[in-house]
Amino acid sequence: MQAIEIPVWPYVYGGPSGSGKIRSLPEDFIVKENLSFEPSGAGEHAFLQIEKKGENTEYVARQLSRFANVRQRDVSYAGLKDRYAVTTQWFSVWLPGKADLDWSEFESDSVKVLQAVRHARKLKRGVLSGNSFKLTVRDWQGDQAKTIQQLEQIKNGGIANYFGTQRFGNEGQNVNKAFAMFGGAKVGREQRSIYLSAVRSYLFNLILAERIRQNNWNQALAGDTYQFDSSHSCFQSDRPDAEIIRRLETKEIHPTGVLWGRGDADVSADALAVEQAVIDAHEELAQGLIANAVDRDRRALRVNVQRLQWRFIDDATLELCFTLPAGSYATSLLREIIEF
Repeated sequence: MQAIEIPVWPYVYGGPSGSGKIRSLPEDFIVKENLSFEPSGAGEHAFLQIEKKGENTEYVARQLSRFANVRQRDVSYAGLKDRYAVTTQWFSVWLPGKADLDWSEFESDSVKVLQAVRHARKLKRGVLSGNSFKLTVRDWQGDQAKTIQQLEQIKNGGIANYFGTQRFGNEGQNVNKAFAMFGGAKVGREQRSIYLSAVRSYLFNLILAERIRQNNWNQALAGDTYQFDSSHSCFQSDRPDAEIIRRLETKEIHPTGVLWGRGDADVSADALAVEQAVIDAHEELAQGLIANAVDRDRRALRVNVQRLQWRFIDDATLELCFTLPAGSYATSLLREIIEF
C-alpha cells in the first residue's frame, strides 16, 4: 500500500513568528456556531442550542437520541465540533406529534442546553453562516512585532483556505486507509465517508499549495472559476478583466480549487493546467473518488477573516477572536503565526 505523509503546506505570510500551546485547557478553544437562518418557533423539529465541553458532536447526538427515545437518524446537526474545546452548536430532534421534553434533564456537567425552539425542517449539514472563535495561546514565545504584522496582513488579505490537519487523521492515516479501501478493503459506511472526504481535502490542499508556490492563490488565472465571498455561488471566466481583478482585490470574490470527483471540468486554460497536473500526479486517489461516486465541487482558495482582534494578555499569552465561514479551519489561521 502506498504511504502518504501530510506535508507542511506552504505559508502565505512568511511562516510562524512564534510558538505556543493552543489547547492547554478546553476553555482555550471556544467555538460558537452561527446559523444562517432563524428557527421559526413552530414545527415538528426541536432545535437545541447546546454548549458542550470535552465531548464530541456525535456522542451528544447519540445521547440526545436515547434521551428523546428517537432513532439516531432523527437527530441532526450542522457541523462537527472539536472535543477538547468549549463549543456551542445546534442540534435538531424530530418529534412529530410530540410535546417538548424537559431539556434541562438532559444537561450534565459537560453539556448545557442554552436554547430550545421549534422549526419546520430538520437541521442540515452546512447550514451555518460561520463559526466564531475565541482562542488562547499559552506559553507563547516569539517575535511579537512580527506576529502583529502578520495578523494585520491576515486581517487585510485573508488566509489560505486549507483543510486542517485533523481532516486527515493522525499522521495522514485517513488518506492511507482510503488507499486500502480503494484496493478492496472493507470499511463501514461512516469510515468510508471520512476517508473519501480526507482524499478530496488532500487533493484540494495540494492544488492550493501549488498556487501559493506560484504566487497566484489570491489572483486571477486564465480559466479560473470564482466564488462569491457571501455565498457558495460560482462563475467561470476565460480571461480576467478589470472588474474581476478589482473584485479580487476587494475580496468580494475568490479563486477556487476543485474538490475532485465525477463531473465536467469547470475551469480551463491556466487554471485547469494547475489542477490537472496535481490530479495526474495522484491518479490512484483521483480515480478512487470517481469509482466511489463522489461528485465534483469547488472550494474557495482564499477566505476572509471577519472581526479579527488580538491582544497579548502578558508576554506569554496571546488571545485571538475572529469569525470564519462554515467549512474553514481556525488552525489554518493559527499555523500562519505560531508553531503548535
